Amino acid sequence: MNQHPFEPTRLGRYALSNRLVMAPMTRSRALPDGTPGASAATYYAQRSGVGLIISEGTQPSEDGQGYLTTPGIHTDAHVAGWRAIADAVHAGGSRLFIQLMHAGRVSHPDNTPHHRPGVAPSAIAPGVPMFTLKGMLPIPEPRALSVQEVRQTVADFRHAARRAIDAGADGVEIHGANGYLVHQFLAISANTRTDDYGGSIANRARFAVEVAQAIAEEIGADRTGIRLSPGNPMSGIDEGPEAADLYRHLVAELDRLGLAYLHLMHLGNEALLTDLRALWKQALILNRPSRARDAIGADLATGLADLESYGQFVLANPDFVERLKAGAPMTAADRNSFFGGSDQGYIDYPAMR
Repeated sequence: MNQHPFEPTRLGRYALSNRLVMAPMTRSRALPDGTPGASAATYYAQRSGVGLIISEGTQPSEDGQGYLTTPGIHTDAHVAGWRAIADAVHAGGSRLFIQLMHAGRVSHPDNTPHHRPGVAPSAIAPGVPMFTLKGMLPIPEPRALSVQEVRQTVADFRHAARRAIDAGADGVEIHGANGYLVHQFLAISANTRTDDYGGSIANRARFAVEVAQAIAEEIGADRTGIRLSPGNPMSGIDEGPEAADLYRHLVAELDRLGLAYLHLMHLGNEALLTDLRALWKQALILNRPSRARDAIGADLATGLADLESYGQFVLANPDFVERLKAGAPMTAADRNSFFGGSDQGYIDYPAMR
């Protein structure tokens, strides 16, 4: 295939300046009500040399929040805050997809303005602690969603997608990875339901497909992407012995919707990755965590991926594309400033001199 990171491409209805993507990364610098913080537009604009920016996880509803000071996209104030970000990203020549992330059971009442327990497919705690203002605390048992509430949650995703477009975003990415709500429905360790949303492979995949279908109906399939992370055990996730077949089924069902892209966080099952690539007919964005710099572009060259996404490289190098082109050194990311805090470690990473 011999695709190159710096060549233009298309994604859904959009032309992109290159095949490099900023991966979604939680930064926890929103205001307490979920409005993006004052420096968020600067943060994203600095990194608009990549063809596509996928935002940090953004809650589609009040109950979607799990962590402290994460942004939302379901109120007028949220829309106004994201509009400034979208305008800044577009001025820099990139496209912006807002990632819709419902944390589900990965939540603590101390972290949210409403102080309610998290919600989930089943009332099963993940068995891991999470950070709160009181320090690391065990995540309490979530409340199981009723069937009516599951359907309302699908509607919440639809509403948030419309609000993202109202804010000037080019599209949305459904967060179906990393142990959050969509992923929880897929996992036998989080989903013991006996109704249409639990048990069989088709039932466990149903919620993800319904969310994708609702958003595609609302804003267009060509403005809708989804992120998956097969085999990721994060936050107590176990997808069970049928995991590979589950993902083959899910990706085949999602492919029928004609979404703009599938974004895979790949953790090493090369045979499954090859199968999913064959099942998926639209653009595939591939993220290999901790990929070495000298391997950038390798999956494009073979045609395994259409775009490649990067997290810490882009976080710490706002001029990531220019550094790649010049063969310049990359700044290392400061892990101590990843989540929360000031502009230090947020918008003060230097550009090349």
